[in-house]
Amino acid sequence: MTAVQKVAIAGSGVAAMATAIQLAKAGIAVDVFEAKPELSALGSGITLQGNALRVFDALGVWEDVREKGLAFEGLTLRAPGPDAPVIAQLPEVKTGGPDYPACMGMYRPDLAKILLDHAEKAGAKTTFGAKITGFDATDNKVEVFVNETSAGTYDLLIGADGVNSTVRGLMGIETAPETTGMGIWRAFVSRPKDVEHSELYYGGPVYIAGYTPTGEDTMYAFLVEKAQDRFGVSDDQAVEIMRGESLAYGGPWNSIREDLNQGAKVNYTWFTKHLVPGRWNRGPVVIIGDAAHSCPPTIAQGAAQALEDAVVLAELLVDADRVSEELWDTFHERRVPRVQAVVDASVQLGEWQIEGKKDADAPGLLFGIAQKMAVPA
Repeated sequence: MTAVQKVAIAGSGVAAMATAIQLAKAGIAVDVFEAKPELSALGSGITLQGNALRVFDALGVWEDVREKGLAFEGLTLRAPGPDAPVIAQLPEVKTGGPDYPACMGMYRPDLAKILLDHAEKAGAKTTFGAKITGFDATDNKVEVFVNETSAGTYDLLIGADGVNSTVRGLMGIETAPETTGMGIWRAFVSRPKDVEHSELYYGGPVYIAGYTPTGEDTMYAFLVEKAQDRFGVSDDQAVEIMRGESLAYGGPWNSIREDLNQGAKVNYTWFTKHLVPGRWNRGPVVIIGDAAHSCPPTIAQGAAQALEDAVVLAELLVDADRVSEELWDTFHERRVPRVQAVVDASVQLGEWQIEGKKDADAPGLLFGIAQKMAVPA
């Protein structure tokens, strides 16, 4: 007997779909409600650390992920300039353990499609164009309203609906994402054969210039700048801005600029930070993933933490025979300190870059977090 028999999930990102997969596999009725009219994934590529890959294996999607993504080891640091000289080759901690690569790059829409397919195969029902507009909760039941109409009564509502979570607001939680002062340009481009893993350039006109391979012939490139109001620029203007800011960087950036000239799609977002303090649940309603916490992608742990939220919550709900205060205590004890460490470290790295602290121990901070993440959630 599981703690819940019928669950509603808001959102269709990695936290939502990972939870849907695990609960549906256990025979729990799962309804996923996504406000957007179709499956979509913002951004171009995603970097997945080993602890995220470990979760994919637990979900049963690892083989499909491995086929679509590109696994790699190590990190190269380069300096600005026409020759883009290599200044360091860094090993990476295998945060998923010895059975998984240290890291993987992947096209975001491919990952979204894999997770949706597996959720539906497991028995979860997904409805698009379905915005959760309210709920009426008692101690152990919650009536969920979708597009202003009752969708039924559930044992639990899980808000996995992203950084601008509607469910979080409906719960009365005032904590919300705030900008860290950085913005990022991203583009999905072709991959030169000499790019074998992530490479980062520090210095020059932006805080960070880098790229991560996502497949045999693809990668995503990014430029991290001071946060600005870039959201009204046209597609052509976006390409020109990204191209102009990249002129200080040579090496593979020459190929990236060629792709930008050929019309590669560019998108822009701000880095945010937040962590809902204390409990993430209010009775039979809980938020997870980006709804509960966000951080800059400076250590590429955002997706991994969302996935860990999902599998820990699902594990507790499947193993227990009822939803109790003890269950919620255990969930928060396992998740909040771990997420807090990731958010703090991610924000600290960004602050060091903004402040220009060249003597900061970034490698030590990265290694320390990697060691923590190597211990399963």
